[in-house]
Amino acid sequence: MIVLCAATFLAAFLLTFLLTSLARWAALRWGVLDHPRTAVKTHKEPVPYLGGLAIYAGFAGALLSLRWATHFPTGTLRSLRGLLLGGALMVVLGLFDDVKKPNGLSVTTKLLVQFAAAVLLIHFDIRIHFIQPQWLGDLLTVFWIAGISNAINLIDIMDGLAASQAVAVAMAFLLISIPSEHVYVNVAAAAVAGSALAFIPHNMSRSRKIFMGDTGSLMLGLLLAGLSLGTSYTHVSEIGVFAPLLILGVPVYDTLFVSVMRLKQGKSPFMGSKDHLAQKLRAKGFTTEQVVLTFVAATGTLSSCAYLLTLTPFVFSLGIVALAVLVGVFLMVELHDVVVH
Repeated sequence: MIVLCAATFLAAFLLTFLLTSLARWAALRWGVLDHPRTAVKTHKEPVPYLGGLAIYAGFAGALLSLRWATHFPTGTLRSLRGLLLGGALMVVLGLFDDVKKPNGLSVTTKLLVQFAAAVLLIHFDIRIHFIQPQWLGDLLTVFWIAGISNAINLIDIMDGLAASQAVAVAMAFLLISIPSEHVYVNVAAAAVAGSALAFIPHNMSRSRKIFMGDTGSLMLGLLLAGLSLGTSYTHVSEIGVFAPLLILGVPVYDTLFVSVMRLKQGKSPFMGSKDHLAQKLRAKGFTTEQVVLTFVAATGTLSSCAYLLTLTPFVFSLGIVALAVLVGVFLMVELHDVVVH
């Protein structure tokens, strides 16, 4: 399985790395560009979108190659179809939104399509299983998938940030699921990590820059949410069910942070503004690279805590969750008054 995951990671990386240049050419050719027309934009010149298409193509291409080259028993990789189809639906949603910028699609339209993608995953048994009755678990699954999709979308406000989070989160799910028999999580996590990592050099380039757009961030959010539902975390303590929340803690916390800041100012949480955690760190003197590395380190730390949740007794696990919450509250208070210009 380790060799198989390594091959999937490499295939996704190479495909995405090669296709990202093609996506940039296509975006320039057809004028699919992110123009800095609003105050929340930080770049000065128009930047091509469509990087999300390359990420998805690398992810899907690696998994389809894996299926063609291996001989798993029928049904073993059925859930991969859910991720591929759900991811494709999110790509279409994000692509329409990117093409229609600066106005984009309405919040209602985007949520309805995200709910449809979540239902598609449920059809392939990618769902919350530990909550009964099942209809309640499925309802929470829909909101979880839509919530994580939007969390990754919201964190995509700085070069390399969303992609690096996707790499770190996917690797965490891969490492936790490797000992299990959840094959689809293993290989899909490797494909997500490889394709997202290959995008980062293009995204952070000065001369060949390209954005993933909503096409990429919404799709990656759905894939990461799907991965979080594919393995068990509760062998030792019931607190282990919070492991995915810790692994995805950085984008979830940023979404909560932004929502609190905007609501306190009487603004809609869905309206863009310069109040993200990453932007506040930049205002305190961090470079873009330092912010990205800080966020990756935070995800690594939270993922280690998540792994401990799956191994430790109830009281110790509860202490880990409580400590994470206290640190989050401290950061919110500490950064509350930082002004971003």
